[in-house]
Amino acid sequence: MLPRLETIKEERQKLHLTQKKLAGMTGVSTSMINQIESGRCKPSYDTAKKIFESLAKLEGQTSTRNAGDICSGKIIRLAPSNTVRDAGKKMHEKTIDQIPIFDEDGLKGLITIDIVNEYTERKDTKIKNVMNPKPPVIDFEFPANALSQLTRISGCVLVEKNSKIVGIITSSDLLKMM
Repeated sequence: MLPRLETIKEERQKLHLTQKKLAGMTGVSTSMINQIESGRCKPSYDTAKKIFESLAKLEGQTSTRNAGDICSGKIIRLAPSNTVRDAGKKMHEKTIDQIPIFDEDGLKGLITIDIVNEYTERKDTKIKNVMNPKPPVIDFEFPANALSQLTRISGCVLVEKNSKIVGIITSSDLLKMM
């Protein structure tokens, strides 16, 4: 779930960022940013996600720690052809509440404990039919102090180095930083 759209203007102003600069960072028009901030327009999920990710990245540019410092290198993976039952068993076994979904072509989506709980009566449902969109993939050098907003948006982020996914960061990983 994304933060409330009303927070965009507040976050942008806190970072001393113009609407034009934010528009350029996210690939939308300045007019679109203005309309979103004034409540005259509701952006698509993908556009809102890009805006929040850009704000989070900018917010974290003063950090000395990076994503690579705190990510877990052990990524539990499932395939789109696995079932909700498989996901529930793996989550229980590993004491986790989300699992990235990969196939031979790469990252496809994310299954969460909420989805598993929702499909309690239909555990043979294939993950590909119920998974959430892909979580953000960030660079190994991404500032650590910008991660809390991203994990709030998607539950987790995946970390890549040299175009290869090498780790995962969840909210519990961020708590360990404190």
